[in-house]
Order: sequence, then structure tokens, then C-alpha cells
Amino acid sequence: MNGRSPAGRRPGQRWTIAALVLVVAIVVVGTALVVAGGGLGSGASASPTPPQLAQGSPSGTPSTPPTPVPSPTPTPTPAPVAATTDGVWVPASEAALATRHPIAVMIDDQAAARPQSGLASADIVWQAPAEGGIPRYMAIFQTTVAPAIGPIRSSRLYFIAWAAEWKAMYVHVGGAPNALAFLRQYNGKLIYNADQYVWGNAGYMWRITTRLAPHNVYSSGTKLDQLAVRLKAAAPETGSPYTFEDDALLAQRPVSGSIVVPYLANRITYTYDPTTNRYRRGVTGQKVQVDAGSKTVVAPANVIVLKMTVGPLVNAPGQSTNAKKGRLELGYLGSGSALVFNNGGVVKARWSKASNAAPTLLTYASGPNVGQPVPLVRGQIFFQVVSTSTKITYTIGGVAATATVGPLPV
Repeated sequence: MNGRSPAGRRPGQRWTIAALVLVVAIVVVGTALVVAGGGLGSGASASPTPPQLAQGSPSGTPSTPPTPVPSPTPTPTPAPVAATTDGVWVPASEAALATRHPIAVMIDDQAAARPQSGLASADIVWQAPAEGGIPRYMAIFQTTVAPAIGPIRSSRLYFIAWAAEWKAMYVHVGGAPNALAFLRQYNGKLIYNADQYVWGNAGYMWRITTRLAPHNVYSSGTKLDQLAVRLKAAAPETGSPYTFEDDALLAQRPVSGSIVVPYLANRITYTYDPTTNRYRRGVTGQKVQVDAGSKTVVAPANVIVLKMTVGPLVNAPGQSTNAKKGRLELGYLGSGSALVFNNGGVVKARWSKASNAAPTLLTYASGPNVGQPVPLVRGQIFFQVVSTSTKITYTIGGVAATATVGPLPV
């Protein structure tokens, strides 16, 4: 051998080439590891970390969906309640007023007693003849508490019978002998007797100084409520003998109307107002009747004229002053003719009352609805009781008429 390496290379050259090959191999392997492992950072473990899932991408284990939150159930608005006396809608928050035990108060109608207090606030008002041709009122309160009521006057049997329809507390100042006898017999049964001669000194009624007796006895709704509790006249009145309906639409109402109800000592007028669907009331000396207590116009939704026999109340044992004082007796039991005014119109009707405690019912006198109840408009009711011979003049939409229908057979 000549002592040279194969292919003519020197020994140093071989090591240099081998080193280069080794470096290249290391670089190739390292690159492969970096690509396979996503890069080797400081502290990286020998085991490769699986790649993180992108947000929102599905995983092998499905996640539990969130529990839906139920929408709150809306609380229903409590419905209003219709009052038993006059059918007005009373808010649910004051529902007790709709069945409050009625309170009936006798009210004077002599000229010296006008203007009276409480008539505009009452749910029902009765007006009927009394002695001397002077009519008298009885106001029945249920849904309102009048600031002042009066002047309070004496009792009459026919008024007591109308109050007994509601088993009302009956407020009065003494009265006719037959009326007082009835109150003693049926107190707490058909009626609750609230006589000023008994309860006046207890603070429930009083005499004002701006008017002369006997036109100066007054009370208030608050005081009479307290007296009703004391007399245990507080049971709810849940039933009504009447059928009620809402006001007619404005387009269905006549443009005008009037009613005249004459008494010997008072001439009552009503003027229909189509915008309010009410009858503005007037009396002798007061073209528009204004309540002295509430300062509001007396304007009922219903005016009901009842025709009855009217005659002198004869003397009887223990009743020797009836003839001398000219007291009257009315045929309030049985039946008779009636006119029902509301919604600007009129219905010829029939009234009937079977007993002292029975309600005074109103039914159609003729036509397809004969014998069926006549509906009343929700709102104040004014009963005008007159003799069978009294002529009632009225206009409907400007057309005049006179009611001459006599009493119907019983």
C-alpha cells in the first residue's frame, strides 16, 4: 500500500464530513420533533400535550344545556263587583261596599228643609206624599258615605216597608203611631230601628244651630255606620231584585228629554243630559237641585214613577191623632202602573210588591217582554210615588207625552 486513504482523502477530511452529517441528522430529527410536538418550550413534559379545542367546537362529551327560566305568570286584575242596590261597579279593592248593609234615612222636604244633604250620595231615593201635600224622602245608602245627611224627619209605615226590602237600618225621628208599632214588632227581623229619640244623645245624630226645629236633625255616613255596627245591622246584602245594564252608547241616546212630577207642595223636574246619560233634577225654588252636603247636582240614572192609591190614614186604637194631623195611607202592597225612565227613553211597566218584606218589582206591562224584568241602568235610582190620578208629563227627544195609564189589576 502506498499509505494514502481510499479515494485519495486525507484522514482529517473524513472526520469533517462525518461531523457535518451528524449535525444535519440532529437538525432533521429536531425539526421533526418540533413539528410533531408543537414546539418544545421550557418545562415541557416528555408526553405530548393534546391540542386545545377551539372555543365552541364539539367535544366528545356533550355539555348539559342550561335550565330554562320560566316567564312569570301575569297577575290578573281583580274584577269589579256590582253593588246590590244600584248595580254600580265597585273596584275590587273596595268590594265590601258592594254588599254593605243598607242604611235608610227619612229626609224632610218642606221648603224650610231645602237644600237637603245626602240626596246626591244615596244609591236609592224614594219620594212619596205625606200629610199636607208635602212629600217626604227616604234615602238608602250602600256604596257611599255621605259627609252630611238631613234634615232627618219622622217615620211613615209605607217608607218602612220599602226599607224592609233591604232589611235596612231605618233612621228617623219618632213617627206615626202605626209606623212606630211596626218598628217595635219587627226590630231586628225585617228592619233595624234607629230612632233619634233613642240614639240622638249617644252622638249618632245631632241638631244644627243654623236651622230651626224640626228641620235641624242631621247625621253623617260615618256616624250612621257606627250605629249600624252597634245595632248589629251589618250582614252583607248579597242579592238584588233588579236587573242592571251598562249605559247605552252615546249614538243610541236621544238628544234631549224631560220629566215633570207634580206634588201639591213641590214640583219635581228632570232634564235629560245625553252626554252623561243622567237626569238633572230640579225642585220648587231650585231649578237644579244641589246637595248641600256634597255640593253636587242631584242627577239619577233612573227615574221610576209608581202610581198608587193615596188616602187618609184613619184613626185606630192607640192612633187617635191620624185624622187631626192629616196623615196618609198608601196602597204600597199589590200592584199598579209605572213608568221607568233611563237611557233617555221610557218603558211602561207594572210594579208589584207581595208583602212588607218583599221587593218592589218592575216588569214590562205589554209587548213581547211582558212580565219580564225591566232593566235599570247602573247608577242612582229615584222612585217617585204619586197618586193614581196624577198626570206625569214627559218628552223623549223633544216629543211630548202625558202618562194617563191607570192602575193595573192586581
